[in-house]
Amino acid sequence: MVPADTLLAFTVAALVLIVIPGPAVLFSIGRTLAIGRTGGLLSALGVSLALIPIVALVAVGVGEVVARSAVLFTVLKVAGALYLAYLGIQAIRHRRTAVAVAVTTTAAPTSRGRQLRQGFVVGITNPKTIAFFVAVLPQFVDVSGGSVPLQLVELGLVFGLIGLVCDSAWVLVASAARSWFARSPRRIEAMSATGGGMMIGLGGVLLVSGGARG
Repeated sequence: MVPADTLLAFTVAALVLIVIPGPAVLFSIGRTLAIGRTGGLLSALGVSLALIPIVALVAVGVGEVVARSAVLFTVLKVAGALYLAYLGIQAIRHRRTAVAVAVTTTAAPTSRGRQLRQGFVVGITNPKTIAFFVAVLPQFVDVSGGSVPLQLVELGLVFGLIGLVCDSAWVLVASAARSWFARSPRRIEAMSATGGGMMIGLGGVLLVSGGARG
């Protein structure tokens, strides 16, 4: 177990990092604008769930291998960026369907399970998250506090929980704005296209940036 004082210090540090809008926030907002509040929340949950296998890999040492391998890092980064661009294009293509989603709770462009999986894929294909965990988590491990891998897992889960809460809050804010736009079919079409554009832009940014969290 991570000592209480160390866990508190990590929680504060994680909160400071997470409350600043980053790729994960932009993705969740983009999904909310494109497909609605439920889709945004499920996407945020999917991204957070992806942290579980990532943290596990970091705990057993595989994460460091990925972080240090230029080839593996690049492959994952390109795959993740292309997938984001694909989701953005789909949102723009199906922007008229978004009108139905905005005015009824029964319509949805994709199933909830698929929305969750899409968020998971975005999270798991972001090698910068692995690199971030490899660099930061060990700084808060106390070798006298017991199993190091278990401490890494504990810290990773705390980070993921804080991220999910903060991302969900952003989703609710974006959903409120979307509700206003839903009063006009043209507005909601434009909002869906904007969300798609955000995801495409985010994919491009992730290809060239060194951001830590996504």
